[in-house]
Amino acid sequence: MTLFGPPANDTSGSNAGSAEEAKQAATGGRPPRILIAEDEYLIALEIENRLLDAGFEVVGIAVTADEAISIAGSTSPDLAIMDIRLAGRKDGVQAAIELFTTLGVRSIFATAYADARTHERASAASPIAWLQKPYSAEALIKVIEEYLK
Repeated sequence: MTLFGPPANDTSGSNAGSAEEAKQAATGGRPPRILIAEDEYLIALEIENRLLDAGFEVVGIAVTADEAISIAGSTSPDLAIMDIRLAGRKDGVQAAIELFTTLGVRSIFATAYADARTHERASAASPIAWLQKPYSAEALIKVIEEYLK
């Protein structure tokens, strides 16, 4: 199963420059810094590659909630891409809540688990958005760009 569709078309026009400038302006002149919390290795690598291609900086890939919290504490990401199911005892909801309450880092939940109970549990993390797997890289990037405006 493929998580993402084909790469986006080349956008090497004036709009691409202005989008890149807007992203960097929203983060103090540097590329936006993103943490990925995903325990499926190939999915995490695909997300990382697509984010890098879009001009974002990936500060790390975490496979557990504790690892996500640790990486965020040392790298200060602008946001996190968070799966609900992670390796270890804690899940992505617990990690996202801790990231938000201790570091002010908000999350985009990218998961197959988006039932009402999970949404309710995650409300304490003040999520940016929910993306249902499988989702496109373009949809993820659009959500990130909208958040950074």
